[in-house]
Amino acid sequence: MDYQQIRYEVDGPILKITLDRPEKLNAFTGTMQSELIEAYRRADDDDNVRVIIVTGEGRGFCAGADLSAGPSTFDRTKRHSETSAEKHRDGGGLLSLAVYDLKKPLIAAINGPAVGVGATMTLPMDIRIASTQARMGFVFSRRAIVPEACSTYFLSRVVGPAQAAEWFLTGRVFEAEEALRGGLVSRVVAPEDLLPTATSIANEIAENTAPVSVALCRQMMWRGLEAQSPMEMHRLESLGVYWRGQSPDAVEGVASFLEKRKPDFSGRPSKDMPPHYPWWEDPDF
Repeated sequence: MDYQQIRYEVDGPILKITLDRPEKLNAFTGTMQSELIEAYRRADDDDNVRVIIVTGEGRGFCAGADLSAGPSTFDRTKRHSETSAEKHRDGGGLLSLAVYDLKKPLIAAINGPAVGVGATMTLPMDIRIASTQARMGFVFSRRAIVPEACSTYFLSRVVGPAQAAEWFLTGRVFEAEEALRGGLVSRVVAPEDLLPTATSIANEIAENTAPVSVALCRQMMWRGLEAQSPMEMHRLESLGVYWRGQSPDAVEGVASFLEKRKPDFSGRPSKDMPPHYPWWEDPDF
């Protein structure tokens, strides 16, 4: 597929998706939203892709929503034919839900400013690494709107409610080191080390882990945040151990360890997920 506002580049088991509007600091548009959702679903269907890295072209990661429409940017009644509040779907939310559903791990390599949806789109990703040149901000209250992209769900789960409240309520932009202290990113590195660091982590996953197990781990961790009791996760983990324990991958995992060699896992998320997957029912909108 030809993309207009992103780049889709596969190198071995790693897919790099680059937000590609550098002249606008990769400001978010409806086109970018649609292309990202399509790219994520395409990658999820490709068993050769093991890990996805998302970064920005130029000096920005994503400067937030494109405000070129002026004061009416966020007024759906003036810019869209669909005017019903009940029918409106937040575009950032649709993007976050697409990420949430993936079976592939995602690494955000935040190379520069990541503000508004530029910050919230990274929250359902699994690992966030920032350049020293990155700045982040959940600026919605300063634009007289509210958080989007399911961020009121994700941010407090990533950094805790007290830190999430400070960033949401002040709407201020902060440096990468504050993001590190607050637990929003796991590492801050020099600009020239950002993609090599992300790639190193991606290769660590791709070379040493079973794809089906990674897919299950990712979904179990995120969806486990809504469990009402540890017993729910005990039941789910017990099912996972039962089904994965009898798989060829489990045999290979033990054999490769004993033989001190790299594993060669044959299971594929497209066809080898256990019979209890998916174990959840998504609510209707």
